[in-house]
Amino acid sequence: MPKELLQRNGYVLRAPEPEDLACMMRFENTPSLWEVSNATGPYSRYSLKQYIASSTNNLYEDKQLRLMIESPQNKVVGIIDLCNFEPFHNRAEVGIVIDEAFRSQGIGELALQLLIEHTFEYLGIHQLYAYIDVTNTPCRALFKKCEFEECAYLKDWMRQGKNYRDVVMVQRMNG
Repeated sequence: MPKELLQRNGYVLRAPEPEDLACMMRFENTPSLWEVSNATGPYSRYSLKQYIASSTNNLYEDKQLRLMIESPQNKVVGIIDLCNFEPFHNRAEVGIVIDEAFRSQGIGELALQLLIEHTFEYLGIHQLYAYIDVTNTPCRALFKKCEFEECAYLKDWMRQGKNYRDVVMVQRMNG
């Protein structure tokens, strides 16, 4: 894997390591993130250990690719991933979360650009897409800045408690 595709300005996108377990527990077990990640509850330490140990971090084998966003100070500041990979249609869904203490610093844009370059230039993916809550203005702005286009408005797409939220689907094509 060409390393230059996965690092810039001291930030690195890298595969999860066993020492990332506590960080992954924090992100995966934040209830406010469950609504956007389709999680139905907390993950156990054991299940995340198993995930780290068994993941090949090969999109074609695992049908997903999870990358830790590491700062120049070697601190994990977020996670970005591809999921719902469809090899026949050559598309994948993008998910990103940045630690609250590191938001609004351009890290999400840098990580998303690195992921786009890796998936388009190295993996040859045709299309990336994401679903974003219509009220999540910062996320919509991030994807727009990275040249994703809003292509669909989906009513009542995500459940939040007893209510439903509208989302926009965004996509970016390779080429």
